[in-house]
Amino acid sequence: MSVWDDLVGQGPVVAQLSAAAQMSGAGGRPAHAWLFTGPPGAGRVTAARAFAAALQCLETPRGCGHCASCHQVLQGTHADVEVVRPQGLSYGVKEARGLVLRASSAPTGSRWHIVLFEEADRATEGAANALLKSIEEPPARTIWLLCTPSPEDLLVTIRSRCRPAMLQTPPADAIADMLVLREGVDPETAAVAARAAQGHIDRARRLATDPQVRRTRDEVMGLPRRLTGVSPAVMAAETLVKAAEAEQKARTSELDEAETSALRKALGESEKGRMPRGTAGALKELEERQKSRAKRIMRDSLDRTLLDLASYYRDVLALQLGAGGELVNVDLAPELRTAAGAGRPEETLRRLDAIMKCRERIAANVHPQLAFEELNLALRTG
Repeated sequence: MSVWDDLVGQGPVVAQLSAAAQMSGAGGRPAHAWLFTGPPGAGRVTAARAFAAALQCLETPRGCGHCASCHQVLQGTHADVEVVRPQGLSYGVKEARGLVLRASSAPTGSRWHIVLFEEADRATEGAANALLKSIEEPPARTIWLLCTPSPEDLLVTIRSRCRPAMLQTPPADAIADMLVLREGVDPETAAVAARAAQGHIDRARRLATDPQVRRTRDEVMGLPRRLTGVSPAVMAAETLVKAAEAEQKARTSELDEAETSALRKALGESEKGRMPRGTAGALKELEERQKSRAKRIMRDSLDRTLLDLASYYRDVLALQLGAGGELVNVDLAPELRTAAGAGRPEETLRRLDAIMKCRERIAANVHPQLAFEELNLALRTG
């Protein structure tokens, strides 16, 4: 067992990070800032967390995975590893300034004070500029670990000061093996989930182990069959948007209630539920953060729907063009071959373009119902 066990298909990155951790264990100083990049689901945060555990590990070789320090880092409870996880659509300058202040403190009981910033690309330009000074001239015992899909997602002045750790899309076979060995999934289900997830490890895990996730995907992948007229297209759009809303509510309602209850108690809520004067602002700020998080989760869910749909037409196009390689949606192979034979590559390309345009509209805050209605009509007509 080691801290690297959860990284799938990332041998070169593991070797790079292990060497840096070993140097730290021998009394050296690794780079003060690291930039973890790679496609969604490849394991950027997993790699950064494993590296943090290896740097703080109490044993030799570094990254044992079983000492108290490794366990605390992997569980997110280590006192000298601060994990920054933006909850909303962006991470503002006020939050960044507070983070810089905390990052300047010395570690309490370890060699390093590590700041692990998930989704650092969500930092606004002002927030990024606030972080730059600390990353340029960090305290002697502070190490920054930044995670973004691409280096271009950060200011050039930040990324030029970071050591890159570039993850690749893990092979479907490696993901399937992980699902069989770590999750106890049967090989056939694991293979289908690994292909359908397109390199996204967490997505593959949920497809293989959660029946509701599989049902939601089946609903999305059945969309092309339901586009038989204008009315069915509009109804299908409503169904997809409502499914995303249901997922968003399921993921946020319980968390929102717990956060609000904890804050009200911390602010001095009375037994009758009354709040002291001057606390309305803090509660309002929490409410705004929760709304931003809900919007982000909703947007992410819709985008995943669109990517799943794009994989359907990608497979159709591959069959129409006679391209080699295995299908993404191997479980839909007969239907995909029928669809490929019934249309032309030009029509399929137009459908893929419509899906990409819908992604852009969702990102630009167009109402989801309108965006999906337009998309479904475009998919229907080709």
